[in-house]
Order: sequence, then structure tokens, then C-alpha cells
Amino acid sequence: MIEAWRNPVILMFLILYLGMCIGVGMWAMHKTRSTRDFFMAGRAVGPMVIAFAIFSSTLSGFGFVGGPGLIYSMGMSSMWMVIPSTIGTTLIFFLISKRIRLIAELRDCISLPDIVAARYNSDSARLLSAVAILLGVLGYLAVQILAMAVVMQSIINNVGWFGQVNLLFCMVISSTVLIFYCVTGGIIASVYTDVVQGLVMAMAGILILVTAYMLFENGYVDMSRLMYADDPASIGPFGTQGMIGCLSWYFVFGLGAAAQPHIITKLMMTRELKDTRIILPASILGYSLSALLWLFIGLVMRSVVLAGTHAPLEAPDMAAAEFLQYYVHPVLAGVVFAALFAAIMSTADGFLNVGAAAIIHDIPIAVRGHGVKNELFWARVVTILLAIVAAGFALFSFYINERLVAILGVFGWATFAAALVPVVALGLNWKRATPLAACTAILVSLLVNLSLEIFAIKIPWGIHGGFIALLLSLLIFIFISLLQTQPKLAEDIDAILEI
Repeated sequence: MIEAWRNPVILMFLILYLGMCIGVGMWAMHKTRSTRDFFMAGRAVGPMVIAFAIFSSTLSGFGFVGGPGLIYSMGMSSMWMVIPSTIGTTLIFFLISKRIRLIAELRDCISLPDIVAARYNSDSARLLSAVAILLGVLGYLAVQILAMAVVMQSIINNVGWFGQVNLLFCMVISSTVLIFYCVTGGIIASVYTDVVQGLVMAMAGILILVTAYMLFENGYVDMSRLMYADDPASIGPFGTQGMIGCLSWYFVFGLGAAAQPHIITKLMMTRELKDTRIILPASILGYSLSALLWLFIGLVMRSVVLAGTHAPLEAPDMAAAEFLQYYVHPVLAGVVFAALFAAIMSTADGFLNVGAAAIIHDIPIAVRGHGVKNELFWARVVTILLAIVAAGFALFSFYINERLVAILGVFGWATFAAALVPVVALGLNWKRATPLAACTAILVSLLVNLSLEIFAIKIPWGIHGGFIALLLSLLIFIFISLLQTQPKLAEDIDAILEI
């Protein structure tokens, strides 16, 4: 009986979730009384909340929508994004978590560029890191907005009550809720919903694994045979991207996790330094379970299309939506769709936060020596404007440039990685690093990344441009630092780097 109401049930879960977002935003608004509350949640968040926030932010629309799309179109290649991300999360905790938390407390930092400025005693480094974050935010935020619109369009069109709605309509509706949620509650609204959505994502990953196995008589053996018959490379360890291309992703996603501002800034919100002992294993376990969605949804959809039991997808990014619409129990589909939206909302909130902080806090301090007046008000205004600009970028990428959600996500991730890995991950562990090295590394990485993207320069062997940008920025950072005299650090920063 419930199967006949599959699509309305899914839509009901989505509407309930969007209503919950509005309610959470209104609740969080009463707790958001200052800029520190808006950007840092008052630096009073428990370890399990932070753990769920970290792994759900890492996956989000990139993993739920883009990941299955990449498996569907490229085979196993994108697993070289998933596996290194757990390594990168571990690097975050062993290389920078303690130092970032201590600097944030001693210098009253509310953003990653604040940390950079404190480490290098340089407003130029603050400015360039803020610009890098802003550019990466636009690419990555576009991923979240596009993912929301794609999924909502699939749900509404399958119900059929409203006719066939276009992507722009769905983007307006979902973005309006997102903006309300972010503007009213700031980061508080995000991190406190992460616990529920993180649990749902992890449990859904296990249930999807079982569901995918049961769709074929011999489970994954049949899927592998179908994919091998169609394209042997797709089911191989490197997929259709090839070994060199996959290893470039491994480098970008392994090291790059230690430079994602929406993840790093959450480490500045913890109550106590020792909380990292709980956050690390909990976030990796949650990520590993949730990542099953990335892998098995893509495998199933590629297999059922090859088997002729499902029509070819209009676009690879529809893989997750199609799987949930046709191959799982309606209630599970509704819950997973709601969790998907929750993860997207949470990550988008994080990006809007770091982007707004760059515009109203970091760039003004770097240029004028002080932030804007009434920062909380302007943070909310800039949040709205950033969401609108990112939505426009998402539409352009989808209709004009024909970019997949995951490819947009890779660009955003690579922008952060190339600009900030040397400056943050290496700089917080190496006293010899100099302000000039930091500024030059950021500039070079941005020029290389943007040039490769704007001029659509193709690199041989499937090597991703982010790998080239990250490698160059690392080499330049180390080379310039070695050429210069070791800088004299402030006493508190010097003591922290000794830890």
C-alpha cells in the first residue's frame, strides 16, 4: 500500500525537514547574540557535536549527489577521493588541531585568516588567505545549492502534483530556506542539527549497503560482471580516470583535508583541548559508514542501466535521486533524502559562515586595521548576498559549462588545498616558515588554479589541476622559507609551535 504513495511520502519527509530547518533557525536566533556566536557558536560545543559536524560537512552534497554521479560515470576512480579524506582527517588532528585551538583561545580568533595572521604576524597573509577562502567558497557553495536543486526537482517531478518544475524554481525554494536557516541561526543552527543528520547518514549508509546487495541475485558479483563487460577499466582499482589521475586526487584529497576552512574552523569551537580524543575516532567512523552511500548507489545505478532494467540517466548527478526513488523502501528513501538535505544545509551554512567572515571581518581588518561596525548585522547581509552569487554560479556551471556536482566540488576542495595546506598544515609545524613564503604560495596557487579552470587547460594522464597547484605552492613555500632568515615569533605563538 505504502509503495503506491512512495513519492508523496518522500516529499512529506522533505517538507518536514525544511520546516524543521526554519524552526531550528528561529531557535538558534535567540542564542546568536554576537559575532562570536554567529561564527564560533560561542566556543562551547561538545565533542560529539563537533565530530558529527566534521564528517557530515565533509560529505554533504558533494558526497551524496556528486559521489554516486562520479561512480556512475567513471567507475571506481572517485574512491581515490573518499579513502584519502579519512587520512586527511587524521592529519588535521595530529598536525594542527591543538595549535589552532590554542591560538584561537589566546588571540580570540573567530576565523581561519585570524589564525594565519597570528601565526605569521602579517595582514597580507590574512588578506590573501581570506581571498582564497572566498574563491573556494563560491565553488563549493555552488555544489551544495546545485545538489539541493537537483534532488528537489527529482522529488517534485516524480510526485506529479505540480507538473514538471524546472531547476531554477527548485533552486529558489531550497535557497530561500537555506538563507533563512543560515541568517537567523549562524553556525549554531548548523552544528546542533549535525548530530541528528550524522546519525541518520551513518545508519542510512549501512541500510543502503544491504539494499544494494539484494537488488541482484549474486549481489556485487553480478554488478562487477556487468561493469566489466561494458568497460573493464571502470571496475578496476583506478576506474576510467587512470592511475596517474587517481593518484593526483589522492594527493589533493589526502593533504587537502587539512586545509578545508569549513572543517578546520569547527576545531576552534570545542570547549576543551582534550575533546579531540573523542572527535577524531567518532568523525572517522561516521564518515566511513556514510561514505557507503557514495560507493554503492553509484555502483547499483550503473549496473541496473547496463542490465537494461533502468533507463540511462539524463545526467550522472541524478544517480542518488533515481536510486532512492525506485529501489529502496519509501520511508527509508524519505529519511535519506531528509538526511541529504540536512547535510547540504549544514555544509552550506559552514561555507556561508567562513565566506561572510572573510568579507566582513578578515578583509576589512587586513586593509583598514579594523572590522566593520555592527559585524553581526553585516554578517547576515553578506550571507544573503553570498548565497545569491553562489546560486548564480551554480546555474552557470550547470547550464552553460555543463559541470557535474562533484567536479565543482573538486575545484572548491582543490582551491582550499593548494592555497592553505602550506600556510596552515606546514606553517603551524615549522617555525622557519616566513610571511613572504605564505603570501607567495597562496598567490601562486590561486593563479594556477584559476588559470587552469578559466582557460580549460587539460593536463595529460588525467592529472587534476589542483594537484599541480598544490605541488607548486608547497615547493615555493618551502624554497622561499629556506632562502630567508628564520622569523622571530611572538612568545605565545613560539610556545604553541613547540607543543
